Amino acid sequence: MPKRAPSYKGLKPASKRARNAARGASKKVGTRCELLLRRSLRARGLRFKVNVASLPGCPDIAFPEARLAVFCDGDFWHGRGLKTRLRRLTKGHNAEYWVAKIRANVRRDARLARALRKAGWRTMRLWESDIERDSERTADRVERGMNRR
Repeated sequence: MPKRAPSYKGLKPASKRARNAARGASKKVGTRCELLLRRSLRARGLRFKVNVASLPGCPDIAFPEARLAVFCDGDFWHGRGLKTRLRRLTKGHNAEYWVAKIRANVRRDARLARALRKAGWRTMRLWESDIERDSERTADRVERGMNRR
């Protein structure tokens, strides 16, 4: 039975303008952290594919030979420090909507990781702030992950 998309019935963004601003500020591809990581990986001579739509979740970076899919996840949208983040969101404006949205994103990420595993791929989820803080160290992690089979 196929999974249904999360329902936000009855939950609304604060306004159309707020929704559009949030979506516009959330770049989907070619984010700063992706570009930093890709530059570090290329400097090591590693070859990869970018935004592979044929794989579940359209990984930001994929190493087909190693069957490794890498996601560069934004701290807010993908729920870094989830308990603390949800607690903060419950105190903010339009709390129900945002809590449901972030929880749905976290569940979707887990579902996509399972789908990739089932297809014979390994996944790495890297946090935006870790990549931006030290892209070389993050590239080390990816390189080690490629060598693990």
